[in-house]
Amino acid sequence: MTTGHMFMAMSLDGFVARENFGLDWLMKQKTDGEEHGNAEFMETVDGLVMGSGSFRTIQSLGVWPYEKPVVVLSKTMKPDDIPEELRKTVTVSALAPRQLMVSLSEQGWKRAYIDGGKIIQSFMREGLIAVMTVTIVPILIGEGKRMFGALDADIDLRLLDSMSFPSGLITSRYEVL
Repeated sequence: MTTGHMFMAMSLDGFVARENFGLDWLMKQKTDGEEHGNAEFMETVDGLVMGSGSFRTIQSLGVWPYEKPVVVLSKTMKPDDIPEELRKTVTVSALAPRQLMVSLSEQGWKRAYIDGGKIIQSFMREGLIAVMTVTIVPILIGEGKRMFGALDADIDLRLLDSMSFPSGLITSRYEVL
């Protein structure tokens, strides 16, 4: 079955976005051309799975950054909600996480980039995340959308590697056991 992989940044206090999905706190970080591995990570995945909040936030940035297929997991969005210019690569699905991963596997996907707080949480609860790459941004924003939420049980992780950057960002990669 397709494996789930996440690559996310979060504030030191555990938020991936403000309550309104704003990313202004992330955009103001001065990284002076540091390479944090996003391009290399994108080369390893067949496509992305994200929630409607993440989709709308990324779409609002003005330029669609993904060439790979994107599945927007939503019970409320319809295919017509996707702008015409994105319909060749962006689809909407209301499948449950496990059903979606089976479907993606049948389509030939081996590795899926799982993106967005709520979507990551639902895939984590189902045991569908194999590797997590988390970048901690040195800022406290106080409230917002959490990367991790309530769990039914502990999820054990094994640190694969960690790297710090002059900007203060710290990226760690974990295998989900």
